[in-house]
Amino acid sequence: MEGPEAGGTVLPEEDFSFVSPIVKFVLFFFNLLFWVISMVMVAVGVYAWLLKHAEATMACLVVDPAILLIVVGVLTFLIAFCGCIGSLRENIVLLQAFSICLAIIFLLQLVAGVLGFVFSDKAHGKVSEIINGAIMHYRDDLDLQNLIDFGQKEFSCCGGVSYKDWSQNMYFNCTMDNPSQERCSVPFSCCLPDDNELVINTMCGHGIQAMGYVEASAVIYTHGCIDSLVNWINRNLFLLGGIALGLAAPQLVGILLAQILINQIRDQIKLQLYNQQHRADPLY
Repeated sequence: MEGPEAGGTVLPEEDFSFVSPIVKFVLFFFNLLFWVISMVMVAVGVYAWLLKHAEATMACLVVDPAILLIVVGVLTFLIAFCGCIGSLRENIVLLQAFSICLAIIFLLQLVAGVLGFVFSDKAHGKVSEIINGAIMHYRDDLDLQNLIDFGQKEFSCCGGVSYKDWSQNMYFNCTMDNPSQERCSVPFSCCLPDDNELVINTMCGHGIQAMGYVEASAVIYTHGCIDSLVNWINRNLFLLGGIALGLAAPQLVGILLAQILINQIRDQIKLQLYNQQHRADPLY
């Protein structure tokens, strides 16, 4: 082979690589972490779903936390799989799929945030519809029941617009022909806290719907959870912004690392083709 002093071409060293091990393995372990998290999410979701009766689960499938956890876990698993295997095997197709999925999720979150702000009235109505649907299925799903109880305690509220909304539930319905022992009642999570109680009084909301607002306000929270939720959002805009940024940051970092690695792999492929062409050259 001719040396550079004889006019030959100086080729890159054989062991040189454009692919940075740092970028490659940072992206790999980044996705490995979310891969493990996704498997835990799916396992917890399946376990929670299997604990419930099939008919109870189907009664409120749209807001079933277990189903939601499984769906999010499976999607996270598939996306993390593409990023994990794509970075480890330096596979451009998997890395592009990973990057595109993250970009789509990021854009959907951005669009949802903008639409929620622009169409706040419609969003308010949709939230009201979801809460009313959840109230109707309160006794049908244990996870949903615990979620509603947690929300009413956390936001110090009762029902959607007011405590009277609990009449939409067949067990709490206040009509005279309702044979339920909970007729005209509200869940115990609506009740005002009593520091002197050692044991939670689950019957504290019995017959409350038959009372007026003034009388009921001495026992339970009479204002609805929709207004309480809106007020909480207005008070915690910076917190919600920080959470949104925290969700967006890993997605943007993942997209950036994937694109850097894709470009490095393409440069490496060009280098290999260049070397192969010059090895086949008889003058080389």
